[in-house]
Amino acid sequence: MDRTTRQAALWATAVAVPITLVVALVAILATRPDDGTAAEPSATPPRPQATTPVAMDAPKLSERATVVCRALVSQLPTAVRDLRVRPVTAGHEQNAAYGDPAITVSCGAPKATYPPTDQVFQLNRVCWHQVERPDASEWTTVDREVPVRVTVPRAYDGPGQWTTAFSDTVIATVRSLEKIPTGCKP
Repeated sequence: MDRTTRQAALWATAVAVPITLVVALVAILATRPDDGTAAEPSATPPRPQATTPVAMDAPKLSERATVVCRALVSQLPTAVRDLRVRPVTAGHEQNAAYGDPAITVSCGAPKATYPPTDQVFQLNRVCWHQVERPDASEWTTVDREVPVRVTVPRAYDGPGQWTTAFSDTVIATVRSLEKIPTGCKP
C-alpha cells in the first residue's frame, strides 16, 4: 500500500468511526422503550370540592375597614395549593373561602384578645394568634390595623402552613399597627 492510499484510509476511518458512533447512539435512544421517567411538566389536578357557597357572617365594618377588606379580598389568590376559591353566602367584599371543607378568610374579624403569656406566631412577616377549636384552628392577625382571621379545618395538616399562604396579601393590603403587640418581632 502506498503512502497516499494509507493516508486516505486513515482519514476515512477518522471520519467514519465518530459518525457511526453518533448514528448508533441516536438509533439506540430512538428505539428504547419509554421507562416513564421522562420529566414532563404536569399540573396537579385540583382536588374535588363542593361549589356551593360557604356560610359566613358579614359583620358591619367601619368605612376604613371596608376599604381595607375590599383591597385584601381583591388580591387574594384564586387557589391555595390545590384548593380553589369558593363563593361565600355573605360579605363577598370581606370574606373568602377555599376548598372543601372550606378554609375561610375573614377580614374585619373581631380583634384577637389573649393573655400576654399566650404565644403569637410570626408567619411570613405577619403576627398571628392561634386559637384551637374542636373542629378548626383559627389564626387572627394581631399586628394589623384591621384584623384578618384564617380558619383552617382539622381535615388539613399544618394549619400554620395554610395560613402563611395569605401573609403576603395581608402585608400588601392591610397596614401594620404602629405599636406592635408583645411577642411579635418585626
